[in-house]
Amino acid sequence: MADNDQVLVRRVQEGDVAAFDSLVRKYRERLYSVVYNLTSNREDAADITQEAFIKAFSSINRFQGKSAFFTWLYRIGVNTTLSHLKRNRFRRFFSLENLQEEGSHAQVLETLAARHKSEKGALLSELQEKLNEALQKLSPKHRTVVVLFEIEGLSHQEIAEIVGCSVGTVRSRLHYAKQQLQADLQAFID
Repeated sequence: MADNDQVLVRRVQEGDVAAFDSLVRKYRERLYSVVYNLTSNREDAADITQEAFIKAFSSINRFQGKSAFFTWLYRIGVNTTLSHLKRNRFRRFFSLENLQEEGSHAQVLETLAARHKSEKGALLSELQEKLNEALQKLSPKHRTVVVLFEIEGLSHQEIAEIVGCSVGTVRSRLHYAKQQLQADLQAFID
């Protein structure tokens, strides 16, 4: 898979624009998902995703293959998103769309499943609100590692490459963020 990316990148660097289209198709949804979970705004996520691909295309000749292409692309996407958020002083919201698909949040979902069906809509809405509030309290750096690790399922090493810090820093940020989220959501989960 990564070898195929290297072949496509090399073709783009040699002037084959159609090869970049293949990379866009391959990574568009994953990148959009990361951006959406950082912004919680579909229009902004679409615009930022497109901007990240434009930046990637414009700087493709600087890509040397020292990391995986998607890691390089995600770094561009995350940095573009964080710049956007700083410019607009946006408050990001957590998306339940991906959370519901993740098994790592089984305790919350089991609690919801145990409730009567007529209560579930209200509980999901309340959970969304509580998650939004809890994540808003985190710094952009902490929210980024939570989204990349918990929702995108990236490794600590991949996140470190994307955000430009050490693996230890990623682990520290993730640990701190999880402690904060757990503390903020404890009353709701019990």
